[in-house]
Amino acid sequence: MTGALISFSISALAIRALGQQLNTFEILTIRSGFGLFVLLALVAVRPELRRELALRHMGFHIARNTTHFVGQFSWALAVTLLPFATVFALEFTTPAWVALLAALILGERMTKSRAGSVVLGFLGVLVIVRPGLASFQPAALLVLFAAFTFAISLIVTKQLTNRVGTFSIMFWMNLMQLPMALAWPSVVAATGGPSLFVFRLGADLLIPTLALGAVGLTSHYCLTQAFRSGDATVVVPLDFLRIPLIALVGWMFYGEMLDGFVFAGAGLIICGVLWNLLAESRRPGLPVAASTEKAQSAES
Repeated sequence: MTGALISFSISALAIRALGQQLNTFEILTIRSGFGLFVLLALVAVRPELRRELALRHMGFHIARNTTHFVGQFSWALAVTLLPFATVFALEFTTPAWVALLAALILGERMTKSRAGSVVLGFLGVLVIVRPGLASFQPAALLVLFAAFTFAISLIVTKQLTNRVGTFSIMFWMNLMQLPMALAWPSVVAATGGPSLFVFRLGADLLIPTLALGAVGLTSHYCLTQAFRSGDATVVVPLDFLRIPLIALVGWMFYGEMLDGFVFAGAGLIICGVLWNLLAESRRPGLPVAASTEKAQSAES
């Protein structure tokens, strides 16, 4: 979890730095391109992984990767516009969206704890966003939209993980999302605009570029390994340390104010998630650690 927390924080810093010269599509191109290069290298040295690349359940892959890309785009754009702590706090509404969509789409039972997590999640959003007040930031809606699309992606992932392995999900994610990210620069180039953005990367952006590509993989690996090694009731609360950690990072590197409303709203969201998590851990059937690992395994 320490590796995951550091990876998420570095990802936000790298996106903020790259956002000064690149647009969000170009930033996501770096992330997907680096990931695909590493995964292809693994396939080259480990031929047994080639079985994971069979063209199976491509409809699920397309649905999962399209919604995930839209979420990644919205999240990355929000990182360049909002304080880090606000983005990370609102991102934790994803479990509330998952509970709501699972009831509507998959027909899963809406228990008291699941309903409570949804209510507390959206109360937390109101505290953070404060609609109608002078402090309201419209860009916060980007993060809420990202959380919603992440939830849809996780619903599809739940279906996909019963059919294929994690490596297959990661490979097709990067392979499909790379052309999605390249689409906008290609259109600009066709109309006479700038092309081959890599030539606009100065030496000062070399470290953020390499860092973004690396943490795109390490965040996934560390979080998945954490869920393999410990119960979700231990791992998930540790994941919430992302909020104070990124708030400290934003304060240190960009002078962002430590907003009490953000922490108050985040507290409500976290209480809702923990309430549902503890209730799910007491239910008979699939252990919560296993179900949460499946959901988290492809989120990054």
